[in-house]
Amino acid sequence: MSRDMWDPTVYGRYADERARPFYELISRVRAESPGYVVDLGCGTGELTAALGERWPGATVHGVDSSPAMIAKAPEGPTFSVGDVRSWRPERPVDVIVSNALLQWVPEHRELLPRLVEALSPGGWLAFQVPGNFDAPSHALVRRLCGGAAWRDQLGDLVRYTPVGDPEEYVALLAALGCEVDAWETTYIHLLQGENAVLNWIMGTALRPMLDRIGPDQRRREAFLADCASLLAEAYPRAPYGTAFPFRRVFVVARTAQPAVKVR
Repeated sequence: MSRDMWDPTVYGRYADERARPFYELISRVRAESPGYVVDLGCGTGELTAALGERWPGATVHGVDSSPAMIAKAPEGPTFSVGDVRSWRPERPVDVIVSNALLQWVPEHRELLPRLVEALSPGGWLAFQVPGNFDAPSHALVRRLCGGAAWRDQLGDLVRYTPVGDPEEYVALLAALGCEVDAWETTYIHLLQGENAVLNWIMGTALRPMLDRIGPDQRRREAFLADCASLLAEAYPRAPYGTAFPFRRVFVVARTAQPAVKVR
């Protein structure tokens, strides 16, 4: 098993910006009094705790593949280390939330039917994924990893479009009998400090590359310097900060409710 590539400190640098899509996602989940709520890809668990605040009567459980992330989780909800691809709930779930996880699962489209099957009648599945894989923040890194200097070490790690558009998820989940609400939003984050976009993607898109490079500090610094040069040109710093457009795709699906018997 490879070492844990997720660094909670690096990932948490832009906690407020990363949290906003989560709250906008769950605002469209209209579950009134769910009994069992699961957060898949819960990270350090602060947002999982927010699910407990939203539904104080529910049992809330967070799952993440990173032991380092789970180690930082707060008290309140329960947490476990696990892979979404092999996760199986012990009982039907009323609400499943997945915030910025499924883009890391190439086969997540095939996973959706199993997540729907895990829901109780009238249960909710809500997820959001980054939709900015064609943005310079990703396209330039792909070009760098595929270039002569890094191709042999990092060329196999580039990802192109690992997620779908809202229309694709509507079709997939409607075919499973769900009512589906899907949309997209492009945020303009104003990031502060030098190398702001580099610092952002160090906690996400660059994690596989940095994990592959490992403890070789010279190679690590050389790679980050190459990234910084490309990103600084694509995202110029202004007196008010660095504007970083970030598209996200949101999906909220509800399973069929049991028929009401009329006497």
